[in-house]
Amino acid sequence: MNNYFTKLNSINVSEHMEKKGQFSYLSWPYAVAQLRQADPTATWHVCRFDGLPYLKTDCGYFVEVEVIVEGVRLSQIHPVLDARNKPIEIPSAFDINTSIQRCLVKAIALHGLGLYIYAGEDLPEGAEQQRPVPATKFVNAEQIARINSLLAETGQTLQRLLGFLHVDALELIPAADFPRVEQLLERSKRRAA
Repeated sequence: MNNYFTKLNSINVSEHMEKKGQFSYLSWPYAVAQLRQADPTATWHVCRFDGLPYLKTDCGYFVEVEVIVEGVRLSQIHPVLDARNKPIEIPSAFDINTSIQRCLVKAIALHGLGLYIYAGEDLPEGAEQQRPVPATKFVNAEQIARINSLLAETGQTLQRLLGFLHVDALELIPAADFPRVEQLLERSKRRAA
């Protein structure tokens, strides 16, 4: 049986991630393109509240988007936030639209595509988080292969390296850090010999 979630969750979106401040996100056109390539029948809609594409509450404004993939309906509710992820007291039409697009991407992520981007976003303020990295500058497949090769030669563990670099996956290592990582593993290889 084909598991669409596994298929979507296995797509590496790291090179299409972007940064705003300290937050990583996936651009909505890329998310929609990947979703439609995986399931051309996938659909979505913006939920309405008394005819409006947002809900005003005592604690702020919210939007909701529902995405249907292979008959599975999942929706995401998203507050209307500024670039610092703080609620906007009186949002403009542009603020509402931006939140709808963010909500769309998160609803798509519920189906698997780019879900790992949001891991840890619910940490309380002040909790240790990965250091911000320009998201479009991660190691490429060739560099990942080199790191894996050096790890095998040195006997070092992947978990230890990732912990040292404060990242969750090899794909999230900044390209600018590759020379340092390679040098570190080369030194370890020489010591092991």
